[in-house]
Amino acid sequence: MSNQVTAVPAAASLAAVAHFAAKAQFETDCSDVNAAFAAGEPGFVLLDVRNGSAYARGHVPGALNLPHVEITVERMAQWPLNTLFVVYCAGPHCNGADKGALKLAQLGRPVKLMIGGVTGWLDEGLPLHTGASQMDAISCAC
Repeated sequence: MSNQVTAVPAAASLAAVAHFAAKAQFETDCSDVNAAFAAGEPGFVLLDVRNGSAYARGHVPGALNLPHVEITVERMAQWPLNTLFVVYCAGPHCNGADKGALKLAQLGRPVKLMIGGVTGWLDEGLPLHTGASQMDAISCAC
């Protein structure tokens, strides 16, 4: 019996392996980001690419605020070129993380998107921190 799920057959296993392996190079999830920070040395810089007021209302602990419109060569100069960045925005309804990831990639920076953004973080039952960004006072020790 055909339905919306079965009307298009699943991809061949080799195609699925290639697809999902490639997808893992571009994104991570809230749970993995939380676990990396809990372990103490995440190995990446987490960027909240929303505006400063959205960041101040609630952001992922450990995230720096750098709105995607402010991602420039000059702003990124404080980190080594091989620094991995993980970006997020409000959630699935927002494309700010995609815009931020694109800018970082255009600057030759390694980047992944944290799928779900703030919405996903809250759905996982994880806490948000409030307050303004300390970005200008922080330097990376990656």
